[in-house]
Amino acid sequence: MELEAKVRHKKTYSECQGALSNIGDALYVIGGKWKLRVIISIREGNCRFNEIQRSVQGISARVLSNELKELELNGFVKRTVHTDTPVVVEYNVTEYANSLDEVLNALESWGAKHRDKLKAER
Repeated sequence: MELEAKVRHKKTYSECQGALSNIGDALYVIGGKWKLRVIISIREGNCRFNEIQRSVQGISARVLSNELKELELNGFVKRTVHTDTPVVVEYNVTEYANSLDEVLNALESWGAKHRDKLKAER
């Protein structure tokens, strides 16, 4: 990599405040221990509550319920109730959830590198 590519542009105070505000907004919506995991679970085909709970190890039913409500409120998940007998509730990711693709790929890549770094240091 060329030296110029490694040097980061120093932001002005205003640009820094804008960046901090944008990151704060993003973390408010998708931050926390469970939200991204729930989204990934649903994307992988787990669309019923119990399927999602089984796939996201360690999440309680109460927390999952709250996370699903928040994800629906923010437009990442759509809740569909099928009123046949028995009543079935399904969750699916929305088109808007696909806007997280770059974020999820970057986090997955960084997480693998970080894990490898920690293993190498032991």
